[in-house]
Amino acid sequence: MLSQVFELQQSGNGEEGLPPAHTKDGSLDRYGKPAVRGRTGGWKSGLVLLVSQGLVTLAFYLLEASMVLFTKSVMRQTNAEAESTFSLWMGTVYLCSLVGGFLSDYLGRFLTSIYAQAFLTVGFGLLSASAHALLKPHGCGIIGKLCDPHAPLEVSMFYISIYLIALGNGACESVLATFATDQFDEEDPAEKQSKTSFGWYFVIASNIGRLISVALLVYTETESKGNWLPIFWISTGCVITALVFLLSLTRRYRHFKPFGSPISRIVQVIVASLRNRLRLLPVWLCTIWSSVVYMQMPSLFTEQGAAMDRTILHFRVPPASMIAFDIISTSTLIVFYDKLIVPLHIKLMKTQSKTLVELQRIGVGFVIAVVTMLSAGLVEQQRLKFSDGSSIKEMSSLHILWQIPQYILMGASKAMVCVAEKEFFTTQTQDGLKSLEMILSFCSSALGGYMCHTILWVVTKITASNGKPGWVPPNLNDGHVDHFFSCWQL
Repeated sequence: MLSQVFELQQSGNGEEGLPPAHTKDGSLDRYGKPAVRGRTGGWKSGLVLLVSQGLVTLAFYLLEASMVLFTKSVMRQTNAEAESTFSLWMGTVYLCSLVGGFLSDYLGRFLTSIYAQAFLTVGFGLLSASAHALLKPHGCGIIGKLCDPHAPLEVSMFYISIYLIALGNGACESVLATFATDQFDEEDPAEKQSKTSFGWYFVIASNIGRLISVALLVYTETESKGNWLPIFWISTGCVITALVFLLSLTRRYRHFKPFGSPISRIVQVIVASLRNRLRLLPVWLCTIWSSVVYMQMPSLFTEQGAAMDRTILHFRVPPASMIAFDIISTSTLIVFYDKLIVPLHIKLMKTQSKTLVELQRIGVGFVIAVVTMLSAGLVEQQRLKFSDGSSIKEMSSLHILWQIPQYILMGASKAMVCVAEKEFFTTQTQDGLKSLEMILSFCSSALGGYMCHTILWVVTKITASNGKPGWVPPNLNDGHVDHFFSCWQL
């Protein structure tokens, strides 16, 4: 009896003897009963999910950043083949984000997150195990030293593993963030403020995971020493730990009832898109182009960097680590947008408007994207100018640090477009269809990946005919990647 009185005193709204206070947003505990505020959700659950997200991001980005060079040096693919493999894979990642969102309507966000991270764990485990067979002879897999040809089974295991990872990461990306914000009651003023702050912390956790992955690539010198196995096993350990964190507070999480059939949501999305077609459709089509441009950074930009002088003192800079400048640029612009961009806009335009509207920001982002590809094209022209002219060795004496401007510009473009795109889609949809913003965003990214593959295939077919090496040949010194970059300026 005394223990029951003590529990009543310690729970609820802080007043002795009162029954426990329930959340007001309709969230439920693990048993399907109304969630008790003091015993469920809140920052304790949110921080655990924050760590889980950071670990997943770290693991996935280690693979994303090194995928192109791995497929070149280990899987023996040409530059064009490696970029096509990457584009198709990334398109599938975003397509699986849609799958994850729809599955959560049936299974709920928590169960979908568990399945997604389980797929990630199996995928990374299989990739790590298969890498032992792929990295032969010993010491292969570095820039300029290919591995031996592989058996069909070994190649199959590689593709099965990366697409399991695509399924797991895509589904996790679309569900885990929403599940994490479910831990805060929007109807409670204090928790509503915490929910807003948590959204920013979630973005920061993802960026920290990306920066740590870059640091690991630098520390292990993966591309220059062929240290692929440590990277893959670190990723496997990260996703296992992320799954453990996710499951650790199973009893404390808050849940919402699944919405039911995702088919009805698809129909609603299509109808909403048609009703808003004069405003939504043109902007959405433009964001597909921006997705194609952004896809060049971890693919052709990385291949370009691998063919440049990467030596700083006695250290060789991993080409994929240059993405750190993109991450820093994106984060800085998002954080300091109100203090830097808005005052500059007021001063230049001589207007009293406090901010750029969403479409203006998207337009500015597109202009920056064009300048980004112009910068990349100019760097490639100089890289060819300082190449050794060898048809065997794919190198140039131009230093990789000349790539810094194009990465910074790319990050600035992403910061302007991606944030404004989400805000625009949200303002143009009804309250009951706020998920349309997420669906349109993932659709544009998925189509961007597939379009990138298709465009590269068409360009290669046209430019590599009649014995010509083409714009994106096996040896970049024989081609004109600068012409390919110029295509995106049009």
